[in-house]
Amino acid sequence: MKIAIIGSRGYPYVYSGYETLVKELSERLVERGIEVTVYCHKALFQDRPKQVNGVKLVYLPSIETKVLSQFIHSFFSMIHACFSKVDVIFVVNSANGPFGVISKIFGKKTAINVDGMEWLRPKWKGLGARYFYFASWLSTKLYDQLVNDSDEMRRVYLSLFKRESVVIAYGANVRESTDASKISKWGLTKGEYFLIVGRLIPDNNADLLVEGFLRSSSERKLVIVGDVPYKDNYAKNIKSMAESDDRLLFTGYVTDPEELAELYHNAFVYLHGHEFGGTNPTLLKAMAYGCCILALNTPFSREVLGVDKYGLFFEKNADSVVEKIEVLDMDEKLANEFRIVVRQGLTAKYNWDTVTSQYIETFNKVAKKLRS
Repeated sequence: MKIAIIGSRGYPYVYSGYETLVKELSERLVERGIEVTVYCHKALFQDRPKQVNGVKLVYLPSIETKVLSQFIHSFFSMIHACFSKVDVIFVVNSANGPFGVISKIFGKKTAINVDGMEWLRPKWKGLGARYFYFASWLSTKLYDQLVNDSDEMRRVYLSLFKRESVVIAYGANVRESTDASKISKWGLTKGEYFLIVGRLIPDNNADLLVEGFLRSSSERKLVIVGDVPYKDNYAKNIKSMAESDDRLLFTGYVTDPEELAELYHNAFVYLHGHEFGGTNPTLLKAMAYGCCILALNTPFSREVLGVDKYGLFFEKNADSVVEKIEVLDMDEKLANEFRIVVRQGLTAKYNWDTVTSQYIETFNKVAKKLRS
């Protein structure tokens, strides 16, 4: 079987959930004898080998802007893939919904992972929000198979767009701490900081978490890993808070995976404010790395963590953040109890090998429709 993957930044470029999915899935598909071609943003790769780890790579240009870059790249990728001899085109991101018209014209079989409710994200106000809703609707009409990464998101699409989907979650790789000294470059010590990991965008609620932490009585630090790759007032305002309170530490992007892993491993509590996605890869990573987790109370986080089973929840207001931070801050035994049990939540559903098997089954079903 031959699979083309489009809609991400490429391989092995790991930046967000989609790139993690592409990397983990494509490598395992190749190991199982499936030919995989990943379409990559040419501008992001200084070296452009035709193949890495058995994964075939195609580099196409785009107009590198915040809004249009991925859209234009996916357009050219879809055309290129339709002229190739692949059995299934696998698309990630519902923003690429309209390009299903192209694959329909060429008679190519397709599957799309639509991710979360992009139309609700604060960064896509007005026209952007309407486009994402329209694109998500088109995804349900133009692609042969819809994939959602959580049961809750499946229900959303079924309710809004009357289209059933297969649920295939993201995976997580369990890891133990190997070198706690790596966090010393930031002047940190084990168990003496809360941790946030993610882009500084409104739907990750970093401003709410920082405000709640600063209002708490905790003497620990709050470490914020992440940024945005463009000038942005929201991110600028959050980072400016460090000027008035030395408990805040902004690391920016941490590109070394070993350093990032140790930041997770040695945190007192990981704070998760992601709001509109399905199964969040960052949350799964925190579980795989054995963190005590305090997460925003959403249906998606509850699906992964259970109800206070593998983590605690806060409501979307600063008072709730303050309360839960202080509960954990004053009860190290409770925090440690969550660290002990958290990995038990990583059932087979969140195992990359299981995820790969589910995708292979899905691709086979889609490809057989072509031959029947």
